[in-house]
Formats: sequence, C-alpha cells, structure tokens
Amino acid sequence: MSDTDIELSMLMEAIYQKYSYDFREYTGASQKRRVLQAMRDMNCPTVSVLQSRVLHEPAAFSQLLQFLTIPVTEMFRDPPYYAALREHVLPVLSTYPSLKVWVAGCSTGEEVLSLAILLKEEGLLERTIMYATDINPASLEKARKGVFPLEAMRGYTANYQAAGGRHAFSDYYTAAYNAALFDRSLCDNITYADHSLATDAVFAETHLISCRNVLIYFTKALQERAFGLFHESLCHRGFLGLGSKETLDFSRFRSRFDDVSRRERIYRKLS
Repeated sequence: MSDTDIELSMLMEAIYQKYSYDFREYTGASQKRRVLQAMRDMNCPTVSVLQSRVLHEPAAFSQLLQFLTIPVTEMFRDPPYYAALREHVLPVLSTYPSLKVWVAGCSTGEEVLSLAILLKEEGLLERTIMYATDINPASLEKARKGVFPLEAMRGYTANYQAAGGRHAFSDYYTAAYNAALFDRSLCDNITYADHSLATDAVFAETHLISCRNVLIYFTKALQERAFGLFHESLCHRGFLGLGSKETLDFSRFRSRFDDVSRRERIYRKLS
C-alpha cells in the first residue's frame, strides 16, 4: 500500500469518526481520483493537509463532499430501462391500491422526476409515495427545487422519446431565464431525505426500488449491505432496478430475485 493510499484510508476514517459519513467501503480508484481533484481545487498539497482542514473546518468537509459524491445523471438516462419499467413493471404495480417507490442515491433529482413522469403517464402517480434519498445535502436541495439548465432539455427530450414518452416533454416544464422549472404537481408526493446505504437502516416497505449507477462505486462488502437493505425494504414480489453496469450476479442475494429484464437490470423479489 502506497503512502497516498494510507493517507486516503486515514482521511475516510476521519470523515466517518467526525461526521458519520462512511466512505470507507467505496472503491479505491474512483475515490482516489475524486480526492486528488478536490486537493487541486482546495489548494491542499497532500491528503494529510486536506484531512486536517476537513477535521477543523466543517465548510471544508462540505466542499469535499461535493467531490466525493459527484453527480453523473440526466433525465431518462438509459431510455431502455424506463421503457422496460413501462412494459414489465408498471402494469403489475397498477394492480396495487397504493404504491411506495424508493429512489436510492437520487443525486440532483433527474431520475426521480423521470420516474414521476412515467408514473403520471401510466395513471399511478397520485397513488404513489416516492422516497428520494441521498447523502449529499446540496444535491437534495437542488432536487427539491426541480430546476435544471434549459440547455439540457434537448438531450432529456430525446431520452424521454426513446423511453416511449407519450406527450411532448415540454408539457412537463416551464422555461424561463435559461432554466426549466418542472411542474410542481410531479413533486407533490415526493419526500427527499438524507439516507446512507453504508450506515442507515430500512425506513419503509416499498414496491419498487431504483438504485442506478451508485453501487459501481461500492466495494463488494458494501454492495452486499445495500442488496440486503433493498431485499428487506421490498414487499413480497417487489421490483429492483439497477444501473447498466451493476448486477445481482455473484451476490448472495441473487437466488432471492427473479429476472424481469436481465439486459436492463430489473429484478423481482421472490418472497
């Protein structure tokens, strides 16, 4: 183990002890890359200097957190995933009188609104409670506002159409001052909350969990913890959706789920 790797390990332990944010089981390469970027932007010549600032300056930790949880997301990202939800999952969920959906690692809210639009078009949104969770307070605050750059709408529109969208995407937002404000009715039943897959417990029984492009940053042990939370949270025959580079394969929970759409990483709990 290099000196830098040792310092990184000590930094993550310090963050956990001081702020109760647990990044100790995040994958090394991605973590190192993000910390090195933070060091450059925060003018810290070594990881140890960064650690000292984080321990003694809460504002420095908030700044570092933005690097450790860099959001890489967009609305209707990977359109076939949403098309598969529309085709295979929502018809089943429509048989329930009420629904609970958990978007774990919601980042700045693009996926949450995408699912809300999908549920609305299938007539399910009004009877659905959505939980959108993340560990980054700044990302959650942006998600609550539902305001995104107008320049992103062209790409989001293309994704929406490729996902089988049934209306004009522009019907869902109002454009002003180079920003797009999404219809507040989409957010009426969304609860945004701080929740860590590394340290927190299950908080509700859910029918659908969507956790996409989060687990790729976890070690095997932390992935197993997350799968355990999802299995515990899902109701009998509930659905789990993962990112395109994530899988239940090789997990001890694999035998507890059926494939719904193997290609799109959508699974259904067996019991």
